[in-house]
Amino acid sequence: MTKNILITGATDGIGLETAKTLAAQGHNLLIHGRNAAKLNDVEKTLSAISNSGNVDSFVADLTNLNDVAEMANAVKSRFSKIDVLLNNAGVFRMADPITKDDMDARFVVNTISPYLLTQALLPIMEASSRIVNLSSAAQAPVNLDAIVGKVKLNDEFEAYAQSKLAITMWTRALAKQWGDNGPMIVAVNPGSMLASKMVKEGFGVAGNDLSIGVDILVRAALSEEFADASGKYFDNDARRFASPHPEGLNDQKSLEVIKAVESVIGA
Repeated sequence: MTKNILITGATDGIGLETAKTLAAQGHNLLIHGRNAAKLNDVEKTLSAISNSGNVDSFVADLTNLNDVAEMANAVKSRFSKIDVLLNNAGVFRMADPITKDDMDARFVVNTISPYLLTQALLPIMEASSRIVNLSSAAQAPVNLDAIVGKVKLNDEFEAYAQSKLAITMWTRALAKQWGDNGPMIVAVNPGSMLASKMVKEGFGVAGNDLSIGVDILVRAALSEEFADASGKYFDNDARRFASPHPEGLNDQKSLEVIKAVESVIGA
């Protein structure tokens, strides 16, 4: 059955390669990118793939929450249903990680924008829909003041690791809130040190085959093995569902993460 699948960060890395695989399977793709010209090139590439479905593009800077809200509205104006949301876009090493709103871009892009987009698109998602959030093997206890911009984290890896545990935490918390009434929502570590732009720029290494990450994202989006995975964390390094960082299992802290995220969105 053809699905409507939205992928953020679809212009390079795992996002692009996953989009190519899903296009070849005939699904309708909604692709997001920050650069309009690059996004247009990717749309042409995906549309040229044999058996591809429709391809629609949405430009947004995920460091800007107004952009995220506008993108969600644009999606809802053109589609009555989203079957899969892949919150894939992420950032790690940046020349200047502080946004114009004096926030840490790692938290904004990796944690807050996916939450805003997820909540905004819920009206056009069903219980059969799926939300796949990109987590990481890099996870660290979350400083709530850092999420809301009161504290600046000087260690870029620490900021990244906290942002990835934070998205894992709100994934689990939302799954508990929704129960059987909401979409399946899962956090996935696609694999460590894959050959993405982020890994090449952040660590200066070529990285492992991107197909490792593509395979698990496609499975999380479509396969039966993830049908009952809501609230879980899949560690693709271990090739199994696993426990995240111990703080990720703290229900109260997870709710505090959501409260912090929502306070930023509300502001």
